[in-house]
Amino acid sequence: MAQADISIITETQLPVIVDLYNQVFRPPENENYFRRRFQGRYNVLVMLASLDNRPVGFNIGFELKPGVFYTWLVGVHADFRGQKIGRQLMESHHEWAKSHGYEYSRFEALNRHKSMVHLALAVGYDIVGTRWDSMRSDLLIQFERPLSDDAH
Repeated sequence: MAQADISIITETQLPVIVDLYNQVFRPPENENYFRRRFQGRYNVLVMLASLDNRPVGFNIGFELKPGVFYTWLVGVHADFRGQKIGRQLMESHHEWAKSHGYEYSRFEALNRHKSMVHLALAVGYDIVGTRWDSMRSDLLIQFERPLSDDAH
């Protein structure tokens, strides 16, 4: 298991996330894609995972509603998967959200992203629903977990 350096980044470092996003996901996006998603959001959190100063993964979230923090995107570069970096990002996200008064963490994953579904279950999420994503023609699985110490 690689021990990644997890840091919270600022808006000025957004180009690093955009570059990494475009190495992980398709179609490619630009900074405006992220800025639009952040508009009107409270407590936007962008975490970057690095190994030897190389960006290898990220986690982006924001408040969904009072008490609930939502993970919008998690990505790990293909060359670094299987090294528990996604797990480290999720655990760091949970620590931050809990320390900022959130009671629950939620996110959605496409059914075809099996590694993300497995990660969710491994870090204590429960499946709380599903919905059809007509744009991607796939099922989205909805996950939630309490952030309290005695809940998992």
